[in-house]
Amino acid sequence: MILGAAQRRTIEFVPGVDTGIGSLPHTDVDAAVAFVLERNTRLPAAPSLPQRSPLEGMVAQAAWGVPGVVVEPDGSLDLVLDELDPAAPVGDPHLEGEPFVAVRRFLDAVAEREGPIKLQLTGPVTLGLALNAAGADTEPAFAVASAAVRARAQALLDLAAATAPGCDLVVFLDEPGLTGLLHPEFPLDREAAIDLTSGALAVLEQRAITGLHCCGPTDWKLAIQAGSQIISTPLGQGIETVGATLGRFLDDGGWIAWGAVPTDEPIGSSPGRLWRQLSAAWCELVQGGCDPVLLRTHAMVTPACGLANHGVPQAEQVIGLTRQVAARLHEQAIGVRLAVGA
Repeated sequence: MILGAAQRRTIEFVPGVDTGIGSLPHTDVDAAVAFVLERNTRLPAAPSLPQRSPLEGMVAQAAWGVPGVVVEPDGSLDLVLDELDPAAPVGDPHLEGEPFVAVRRFLDAVAEREGPIKLQLTGPVTLGLALNAAGADTEPAFAVASAAVRARAQALLDLAAATAPGCDLVVFLDEPGLTGLLHPEFPLDREAAIDLTSGALAVLEQRAITGLHCCGPTDWKLAIQAGSQIISTPLGQGIETVGATLGRFLDDGGWIAWGAVPTDEPIGSSPGRLWRQLSAAWCELVQGGCDPVLLRTHAMVTPACGLANHGVPQAEQVIGLTRQVAARLHEQAIGVRLAVGA
């Protein structure tokens, strides 16, 4: 991975790489890290473990150390409104607290690795909505969230560089809050919300390949414009309807992380149905203007969302099917490349 003219790192994955999204159900940190490293060998993903500690939940982790925010042991937020200040430094700058136990243990485990790893970070729109729901007015809620996520992004990059210097970093912003862009009562202007996300991505892209994960329907045309190098979405959440925009994104070197294995419905034991659903989405996108070759060669496969609410055996099944779908994608992408002489 090398810096390009725009100081963005080039994505050099093999097509069909598989990786994780978000949380795992484990309560033992070492078992969770081993689970990841054994199964996602090409792009292992740092897990979060909210069943081990509610402080590893995505909102609690993001709000940790923010002046004016008390993160309760159950992960809920209590605000001291007159202490909310976007200019105030965020506490725990070295990520030594309880919310970061799993990510630190993961980084220790890959300290000697040479190759890519995936980290994740709650996005500013999602954190801002949580602060707003907890009682902060809209403007300070999102200003504080934006500053906090940028500071946390720098801290995460610093920790990864110090602990695992041989690893190329892939960092996803997790922004379920962007699903609110389609809601008429969303408290922010749509473009203002995307600007917040874009600002956090700009911090990350200095030292990492960037991804943006949204687990539900959103204004995908705007979300793609936020500037991430990878767009991560479950199948069936509307991205199939913006083929022209997605086509330009792929033409510019972007990748799609396809959440091809559902985490909220029965999935069976065979990848056949999942593969057919992914192929159907590609067909729709080709009709909308996407290059069929790039759809396959600039694609990775993930579970749809996190797995904290599953049992460990169910998580093993989801990850196993993810690997099988990814293997099919890899075989097809290599075949496509050979067919076109790439």
